[in-house]
Amino acid sequence: MVINIYYGGRGLIDDPTLFVIGKMQEVLEELHVTVERFNLFELKNNITTLPQTLKNADGIILATTVEWYGIGGYMQQFLDACWLYADKEKIAKIYMCPIVMATTYGEREGKLNLTTAWEILGGLPCSGICGYIADTAQLEMNKNYITLIEKKAENMYRTINQKMACFPASNQAVKNMVSSTKNIDLTPQESEQLSRYASDDSYVQRQKEDIQELTNLFKDMMEDSGLEEEYLERFKNAFKPQPGFKANYKIFIGNKKEPLSLKVNVSDLICSYDNELNADVEIHMEKNIMNDILYGRMTFQRAFMSGDMKMKGDFKILRTLDQIFNFVEK
Repeated sequence: MVINIYYGGRGLIDDPTLFVIGKMQEVLEELHVTVERFNLFELKNNITTLPQTLKNADGIILATTVEWYGIGGYMQQFLDACWLYADKEKIAKIYMCPIVMATTYGEREGKLNLTTAWEILGGLPCSGICGYIADTAQLEMNKNYITLIEKKAENMYRTINQKMACFPASNQAVKNMVSSTKNIDLTPQESEQLSRYASDDSYVQRQKEDIQELTNLFKDMMEDSGLEEEYLERFKNAFKPQPGFKANYKIFIGNKKEPLSLKVNVSDLICSYDNELNADVEIHMEKNIMNDILYGRMTFQRAFMSGDMKMKGDFKILRTLDQIFNFVEK
């Protein structure tokens, strides 16, 4: 027989629950029961993996201490993990003995909470122990209390050994009718890691910044797509052919890889975004400078002289740009 003890207190020296589970462990080991104790406060970073330890257990003891209100966070986390990750078919065959000792009010409610939680999980409850102990020394020195603890341990052993039947509980009926757990494809370790990320303010802030950056990127891409068409239209509308003039231009705007290509053949103009064109002049400028030129607030020559535009090629052909394209200010 294998019985696991899950202790949800803080491990304080004067915790009366520690004395109770210690005494029960002694009795069970005398009955040749394999007992393994799990101190949740020591395993708080791995609580989500503990439901796996239920697989080999015939019975368990859920022990906690009410120090101010309720069964405490560690025990609640363990029960949550059982609900999410434990094998419910295995739990249905496991007996549970609740032990709740209180240094303040609420031991009966705590014991009831543990029993109810285990029944909702589908498990089998045993008679447990609850009590108010203001001073652990009173518990250790009282033979009647010790006898009561020993009897409870023997009763638990007898219940598990004889596989005593339990009446159906309404908690289980309610669970079957209205309660369901969403399938989680993550392992407990992955789920715990995600929980840590979610509680990490710096990580969440980085995620928000990344989302904002992506939003701005797609926004810029959509805006650029609209501007690309507008640039082509404005060059076509502003084109003023010069007799006998032929030239090819490449205009690199901002960080765009594909340049705006202008192929001028006397009265014909071909505008496109093409990097294959063999250009007489290559121009590099930022988007805001291009907008100033297209709306008549700047000329190509002024942009070059002010250093806002860089060029490579024949300067005379560059100057002709202001003659063959007449942009009207808006």
